[in-house]
Amino acid sequence: MKKNIFLFVLLAGLIVSCSPVQNIAYFPHFDKEINRINETTYDARIKPKDILSISVVSSEPEASRRYNLFTPQTLELINSLYSQPSLQSYLVDKEGSISFPILGTLQVKGLSTKELELFIEEKLKPHFTQEMPIITIRILNYSINVLGEVFRPGKFETTNERMTIFEGLALAGDMTIYGRRDNVKVLREDVNGERIIYTLNLNDRSIFNSPAYFLEQNDVLYVEPNQSRANSSKYGAAETYRISTLSVLISLATMAATIYSITR
Repeated sequence: MKKNIFLFVLLAGLIVSCSPVQNIAYFPHFDKEINRINETTYDARIKPKDILSISVVSSEPEASRRYNLFTPQTLELINSLYSQPSLQSYLVDKEGSISFPILGTLQVKGLSTKELELFIEEKLKPHFTQEMPIITIRILNYSINVLGEVFRPGKFETTNERMTIFEGLALAGDMTIYGRRDNVKVLREDVNGERIIYTLNLNDRSIFNSPAYFLEQNDVLYVEPNQSRANSSKYGAAETYRISTLSVLISLATMAATIYSITR
């Protein structure tokens, strides 16, 4: 009896020791000292299919009004909308351009919102006799998609046009323990329509220098499952029941061995 219990406990120990130990911590190879990382500036670049909000505000309302398109349902309130305008948005076409009032077709692909503001300001200079207008541009559809081994996969939006890969994971509730931190994928379509796949190792400090560290609008962030999750997906309900039963038997055997050793 004693020999059988010993063998059973030994088998349990072997099963546990053969289970893969997953590294679920971020930055495990960083020193305990403070690690300084060079600050990286990032400006989102306008791409085809982006939706832009463009407002022109100045001390010359009549001059500004010609450049602000309002949605039809707010036209009757146009005199009271200069403080909080509800503006018509601009869809960037596949050639990377928009049709702007008075100025006509503007090529905006590859520009940051700040660069486009300066570009439109230069174009409007001849049309304002007093101070220059304040031009504000926003990308309205700046969002990312997070899929795979995260707690809340889905589509997430941001209003500041800047999101790191860790902020994207945080919005999705972080990775599950089954997510591979050394093989995260970022699928991206650049300003020229070229599709790129980046493979990132979140355990390596070189992540901060990756072009995918800052996520761009419409990026797809995919967390690949680890081997433990892949193996578990092979089992059906019957196999899962057997594994659960075996785990219970192992626990009972361990308890019996402990009681036996105490009562000797």
